[in-house]
Amino acid sequence: MEINPNFSPRAKEDYQLVQMALENGDQQAYAELMSRYRDSIYFMILKMVHNRDDADDLTIEAFGKAFANLSKYSPDFAFSTWLFKIAMNNCIDFIRKKRLETFSIDEPVSSDKGDEMTIDLKANVLDPEEKYIKEQRKRLMHSVLDKVNPKYKHLIQLRYFEELSYEEIAERLEVPLGTVKAQLFRAKELLFNILRKSKDRY
Repeated sequence: MEINPNFSPRAKEDYQLVQMALENGDQQAYAELMSRYRDSIYFMILKMVHNRDDADDLTIEAFGKAFANLSKYSPDFAFSTWLFKIAMNNCIDFIRKKRLETFSIDEPVSSDKGDEMTIDLKANVLDPEEKYIKEQRKRLMHSVLDKVNPKYKHLIQLRYFEELSYEEIAERLEVPLGTVKAQLFRAKELLFNILRKSKDRY
């Protein structure tokens, strides 16, 4: 499939990395795509949820969903645009679920490229597509859970499946809040590495 002739040099490089990841399972290609956009995705999400821990979680989920569906990416659009859309949809799903009201839904959110995207929260009830996204998220986390050190496995289960807050996890495990945050930070790093190291993980 031919790429959009209006692509910038960076967008063309992204497309080549996507092809390398898909055709060869190139771990470095996955790593490079993540390196290019991890920070910008994180800060975009942080502007929406105003919570660093949630932003970390949602960034992991965005890359996980993108890599799981990389074969569906169409070069009609820049990879960055596609990735930001996935990240935003995932974040909106989270916001609907948590019923957060920490930002204006009428104010557009800017990507690292200066593109503006508006957020449309139509209802509190998840539509079929959103339910599918939610199920995919859980499937993704289940798929990587067995590859995580048992030390972090329980923490991930509490955070992603029981959806407990950091404070609730600390109370459940009877450990200091700082310990929970530190160990979950390490767990997130491990998840990032797992997500980018294996093409066949899904």
